[in-house]
Amino acid sequence: MEDKKQFLCGVVEGFYGRPWTMDQRKVLFQWMQSWGLNTYLYGPKDDLKHRLLWREVYSQEEEGQLRTLIKEAQSRGQRFVYALSPGQDIVFSSSCDLTLLKRKLRQVSDLGCQAFAILFDDIDHSMCQADSETFSSFAHAQTTVTNDIYRFLGEPPVFLFCPTEYCGSLCSPSVSKSPYLQTIGEDLLPDITVIWTGSKVISRKLSVDCLAEVESVLQRPPLIWDNLHANDYDSRRLFLGPFKGREPQLRSHLRGLLLNPNCEFEANYIPLHSLGSWFRAGKEERNDEECEYCPDRALSAALHDWMDELNQPLQAGRQSTRADQRSSAPTGRCKTPDRSDCPSTLRGPSAVAKLPVFPLISSSPPSSPVKGETEAREAERKRSNQPRQPNHQTQGSRPHVASCGGRGQKGQSWGLCGGKDLLNGRVLSESSPLGTWRDCFHLCGKTTGADLLGVESEPWAFKGGVSGEVQMLLPIGSNNELFTHPPPLFPTSRLYNIRPYHSKDKLEMYRMVRQLHLRNQGGQESSVAHPDIVGDRCFGPCLALCPEYCFILEDELGVCGCVLGILDVRSFAKRCQANWMPAMRDKYPQKGGNTHSSTQELIKLMEEDQGEYPDSLLYHFPSQLRLDALPELVDVSVSRTLLTALLTALKANGSQGVFCEVQPTDRQRLEFLTKLGFLEILRGEARSREGVVLGRLL
Repeated sequence: MEDKKQFLCGVVEGFYGRPWTMDQRKVLFQWMQSWGLNTYLYGPKDDLKHRLLWREVYSQEEEGQLRTLIKEAQSRGQRFVYALSPGQDIVFSSSCDLTLLKRKLRQVSDLGCQAFAILFDDIDHSMCQADSETFSSFAHAQTTVTNDIYRFLGEPPVFLFCPTEYCGSLCSPSVSKSPYLQTIGEDLLPDITVIWTGSKVISRKLSVDCLAEVESVLQRPPLIWDNLHANDYDSRRLFLGPFKGREPQLRSHLRGLLLNPNCEFEANYIPLHSLGSWFRAGKEERNDEECEYCPDRALSAALHDWMDELNQPLQAGRQSTRADQRSSAPTGRCKTPDRSDCPSTLRGPSAVAKLPVFPLISSSPPSSPVKGETEAREAERKRSNQPRQPNHQTQGSRPHVASCGGRGQKGQSWGLCGGKDLLNGRVLSESSPLGTWRDCFHLCGKTTGADLLGVESEPWAFKGGVSGEVQMLLPIGSNNELFTHPPPLFPTSRLYNIRPYHSKDKLEMYRMVRQLHLRNQGGQESSVAHPDIVGDRCFGPCLALCPEYCFILEDELGVCGCVLGILDVRSFAKRCQANWMPAMRDKYPQKGGNTHSSTQELIKLMEEDQGEYPDSLLYHFPSQLRLDALPELVDVSVSRTLLTALLTALKANGSQGVFCEVQPTDRQRLEFLTKLGFLEILRGEARSREGVVLGRLL
């Protein structure tokens, strides 16, 4: 049996967005064989219509196709890994579900597959009642089922496990302190490999320190599921750059690395070719420059080989013949194919006139077709003799992004606050799970989307095409969750309308906020004597003094949500004291102590609401908002769109920042706002109240 510790390096290919044909997969195996890649992971990952397929065995026709795929991979020396994603609908404590899962995997095993993967990524953390009574945690349920399947399959030499927290940004509160990952590391059998994507879902760089931290928590080296070239989140873009941002020295901290490619098959030549160069460079024992991996040289070699491939005459069986010639060619130990000035062992004689190859990374226009290839080789030879530049940036500079459509870099540095205590000692520590004041300036500075494209956000934050270009012009800050509209968790045909506030909406809004208040009070109608007191406290001042910053959310049944804004809190507080509070004292007079006690309490709170906020807060966040919605509203994207309408209006009228207060026990609202770029500024210090103040620069 092959050594379990062999470094796994290859390709991920799931059903979603990749309708590759069997012929294309055969060509892929030929490419992988010729470039030294050894692993191919295949499975119905992330395709919603296939979520339930794990419950059924393959039909005879599907079985035949899968058998052909397995044999073709094995004939090319590839380790075929079959992956399954049962986490969306499995009941972990159900013996029936476990039997069905084993039956499906046994069928694949009988077809000749000897390596497997169980994927629990991108699923809900909650468990059903039966699972909650059986397992102590979600991680415990996953490890129990995974260990059982692993033993059932005879402990295969390669068995991969993808956790629900599969990158640093998804870990709570952090990688080293995540109870979920700690359970995975302790309970998962030691020979099962854990999949990891890096600090983010799409990590532009992988560092030794971050991988060492993960390895310590998981108690094993992880396997990187690398999404560097994946474009399934935006079909308008292709990522044709070389494999970079991963030094070959990372191999000692990894079990393997699998590249998730572009959906378009033909676009993966350069990514996979350069991945092969990276893999071979990491296997070399010598440390001289000849054997080191250089992304630029790898790109040059890939382009030259791709040009040779494209120059071959179109004829039946041409690709298979070319790949076979390459795979049988001898390979030198230190003459790595990422050196464009060395004779590539992957090239064969060309039967037709070659297209011109232009110099890479050159600011000059391409040379003429007559002498293009000669000058290109000479320029590349000169570049390869220059001293290598260190592959890092100084703190505060923008990292170079190779896969963002060729946009030029800006030479300016970040406008950070320099670590000053701007809130008189109220700045949270760096360990705060909701972020820090310095993070707020770093993430939400006065920039457009184009200035921050591809730095802190995941690449899918900005889409390609015209919509992406328009989005990058919006001066709304860098946190782009505001523009992300995922589908609702549950299918719905309900229609929503977002519009400005009209005076006729006041009655409906008061009814809604009264309903919310009664739910929080346990549904006791007698707890509030006057029907308007709750609405007057929560909505009244804004509706009376600044209705232009109030937006309504309604469905077929009426008003179901709203967002209210105050452009300038200082001037608003003065107007409330001068106009609103006298009107409220007249409306709710205390007549000989007969006023309902709850009403008196709410009137007192109404007066406290107009208290002063710290000047240090209002200096950076002069505006305030309040967001309310009925619990029946399950589509989070609707609330996000409603909030975006207000933030855009405040920004257009000169506001540079907005804040809101949330009760510390309201975890759902805290999480919602945090994802939209709001960071905790104050806790329990605003007017001696217990609310958490969240702020966001615009």
